Amino acid sequence: MHIKPVVFLNKILTDSPQSTTAPCQAVKFPVDASWEQKVIAAIRTVYDPEIHVNVYDLGLIYNISINDDTVIEIDMTLTAPACPVAEILPAQVAAAIKSVEGIQDATVNLVWDPPWTKASIGEAAQLELGLL
Repeated sequence: MHIKPVVFLNKILTDSPQSTTAPCQAVKFPVDASWEQKVIAAIRTVYDPEIHVNVYDLGLIYNISINDDTVIEIDMTLTAPACPVAEILPAQVAAAIKSVEGIQDATVNLVWDPPWTKASIGEAAQLELGLL
């Protein structure tokens, strides 16, 4: 699945990247925003607490499936199998997606293939981290 970039009308910052909920209801979507754009915007409110980059731009999201009943299924990975936030981060992603009005449910599957590498990080996040 090819995932298109999302255009934000305003940037949402959370006080605590370890929060189990995300302020997605505060994200303002364009009138014609697709479900995929809304889901990506919601995911972008969840930050890896160690790297301080959102999990989408960090390249941790491998697949987004949206069925006709607005049930979302995400395949995501972590930076390492022994990641200390392995139990927290997927739940935060699911909570962020579920907070979007009209989403019925969200499931996040942790996958390890292919393994995450620094090459997975988006260009903007690489600039932010000083990797470019």
